[in-house]
Amino acid sequence: MKKIYLLPLALILLSNLATAGTIPDKVKQSLDTVAPGYDPDSIKLTPLAGLYEFVAHGQVLYISADGRFIVNGNVIDLETKQNLTELTKRTITKKVMDAYDKKKMITFSPVGKPKYIVSVFTDVDCPYCSMMHKEVPKLNEAGVEVRYLMYPRAGAGSATFKKSVSAWCSEDQKKAIGIAKEGGTVVAKNCENPVQEQFDLGRSLGVNGTPTLILENGKVLPGYLPADRLLKVLKEQG
Repeated sequence: MKKIYLLPLALILLSNLATAGTIPDKVKQSLDTVAPGYDPDSIKLTPLAGLYEFVAHGQVLYISADGRFIVNGNVIDLETKQNLTELTKRTITKKVMDAYDKKKMITFSPVGKPKYIVSVFTDVDCPYCSMMHKEVPKLNEAGVEVRYLMYPRAGAGSATFKKSVSAWCSEDQKKAIGIAKEGGTVVAKNCENPVQEQFDLGRSLGVNGTPTLILENGKVLPGYLPADRLLKVLKEQG
C-alpha cells in the first residue's frame, strides 16, 4: 500500500476531536501503515457513523472504523446543506495562514484599516496574475488589502523562481513585482528569502495554479476574478 507522509504544517488540531482512546485500534493500525508518524489528535469522528476524518498533505480524507477503506471525497450534510469536508479544509487553511509571518508577504494596503484581506499565491510570469495585479488599485480603493505570496509554478531553479527572488529582494518590492508582472526586467538580486518556503506552503494547502486567492475565513478561490466579482464574493462572505 502506498504510504502517505503527513506534512507537519497540515496537521491541525481541530475542535470536537476524537481522543486517542476513542479511535478504534483498526483505524490506528491502518494509519500507522499509510501515514506513519501521524498525530492521533488530528483525527475526529464524523457525523456519519463509522467514518473518521484525518488530514494528510493538506487534504481531508476519511477512514472506515474497521480500518479497511480510505475515502477521498466530500461529505455533505443534506439536512444542513453543508459541505463538511470544505468546512474542515477552511479551518485548516485559516489556521495555517493566520500563523504565517505577514512580514514575508508583499502587501498592498488600502488607506486606513482594511475591510477585507486577501492572500494571493502568485506567479510573476502568469498572465492571469498580471491581470489581477492591474485590479489591485481598485481593490485597495474598496478597502481590500492584497498580500502576495510567491508561487513560481516552474519550481526551484527556474527563471520564474529567480525572478521571484529578485523581486522579493528588491529595495522596493511592490515596484519590482509590478515590473515583473508586466514582463519587464527586474535587476537580479539574491538574499535570504521565503520564496521556496511559500511555494512549499502553497503546495501543502493544495495550491496547483495561479493566482490562488485565500480569504480570511480560509475559503480558497482558484483563478483570476475581476475586482467587481471579487468584491461581491467578499461581501457575501462577510
